[in-house]
Amino acid sequence: MTLATQAKPLSPTDSLVIRFANRTRLVIYGPDKASIQALSNYDLNKIVREMGMKLDSVPGGPTAISQDGGRFLKDTVLVVTKKQDGVTVVISGTNDSAKTPDSQKDKDDQQYKQASERAKRRREGNNFDYGVSIGLNNFIQQSTSVAYPEDSYDLRPLGSRYFALSAGAMPTIIRGKYASLKLYYGVEVAWNNFMFEGNNVAEKTPTGVAFPDAGRDLQKSKLTVCTIGVPVVPRVTFYNSDGRKICHIGLGGYVNYRLDSYRKIKEADGSKDRRHSDYYLNNIRYGLMAHLGIRSFDFFVKYDLSPLFEVGKGPDVRTLTFGVGF
Repeated sequence: MTLATQAKPLSPTDSLVIRFANRTRLVIYGPDKASIQALSNYDLNKIVREMGMKLDSVPGGPTAISQDGGRFLKDTVLVVTKKQDGVTVVISGTNDSAKTPDSQKDKDDQQYKQASERAKRRREGNNFDYGVSIGLNNFIQQSTSVAYPEDSYDLRPLGSRYFALSAGAMPTIIRGKYASLKLYYGVEVAWNNFMFEGNNVAEKTPTGVAFPDAGRDLQKSKLTVCTIGVPVVPRVTFYNSDGRKICHIGLGGYVNYRLDSYRKIKEADGSKDRRHSDYYLNNIRYGLMAHLGIRSFDFFVKYDLSPLFEVGKGPDVRTLTFGVGF
């Protein structure tokens, strides 16, 4: 027994029609009455379960079960009942009262076609995308300097967190049966938190940013940078044979502008001190980003190609960020 998707309804001289409560119809075709009677050799419960999964992803037209390309002759209605122990299929008879009226069939076909068209437009149109991203930050050292020893600005791996809110569009550029090329672009507001490992604090001096030891125990000390940015990421999305999305991968870039920055200290007794300054941070940051999407999760990696601080005013480091978006 094989499954075949037809572009438009067949005109059978004989068929079995399975009517569901939500007006979905499953039609089984055969060449003669004997072929219908031979259905008793098949597990209709399994057919209904498997076809139920197929109906959600059919892009257009009815889905038919065929045997050697033949068609059935006599209309028969199957009543499908869901119970605790499984699905029961009962042949209700062949009288006229059990048959679906032609007007109802036409109405059901029209509703199914409209729903399929709406799903197709959603998948191929300019899909609006919004989400929340969380992750971790780290410094990538480019060069060393005596004025900025690395141990003065080491980061806590789990304390240096990243948080972002994003919104954008994702139109389809090229659509294939098993893959499509889309372009994600939008706007993103992000907060990069750089939490220092020791008791060092960020200070702005006339010659540059410094990270002196506070001389006392601190619960935490961090430098936070808030930016607004524009990411542009081409994505390739892959589908299975049923048209369901499997995953997507993307590689693109971004440009960010600094909105605010501040250092925050939390003392041992719980008191806090926050001071806003530019700390010689570059106002414009740009870099590369990669996406890997599985189901509703979007894993990402971002790498700044531009230095975090102005040249000669701070350590020569780049920012690496990775995490997951929802």
